Amino acid sequence: QVQLVESGGGLVQAGGSLRLSCAASGRTFSMYDMGWFRQAPGKEREFVAAIRWPDNRIYYADSVKGRFTISRDNAKNTVYLQMNSLQPEDTAVYYCAAAAGLGVVSHSHEYDYWGRGTQVTVSS
Repeated sequence: QVQLVESGGGLVQAGGSLRLSCAASGRTFSMYDMGWFRQAPGKEREFVAAIRWPDNRIYYADSVKGRFTISRDNAKNTVYLQMNSLQPEDTAVYYCAAAAGLGVVSHSHEYDYWGRGTQVTVSS
C-alpha cells in the first residue's frame, strides 16, 4: 500500500515557476514507477511526466517537454515536478501516481495509487 500526498501548488503569473512535491508512504517507494498527471476543468486527465524504476528513465508529454522536470529522491520517498515557463494552459489540478510496473507510462489506468491533487493556477 502506498499513500501519496502532493504539495507545492499555487497561483503564479505566466512565465513563472513552481515545484510540486509528492510525498509517499511505504518502504518500497523506490521500486515504483512514478508519474504526474493533470486535469483542467472540463477536460480529461492527461499525462505530464513519469520516471521509472529501476533505471530512472524519464518521459514527458510533448506539451511540457523542455519546461518541466521530473525527479525523485528515494531517501526522502518523494518525487518532484519542477515547472518552469508556466503558461495559462498549464492551469490544472496536478496528481501524483505510483505504479508497480508500468506498461505504457501515459496510461492512467495502469497506475495503482493516486494522490488527491494540488491546484496550479497560472494567470496571464
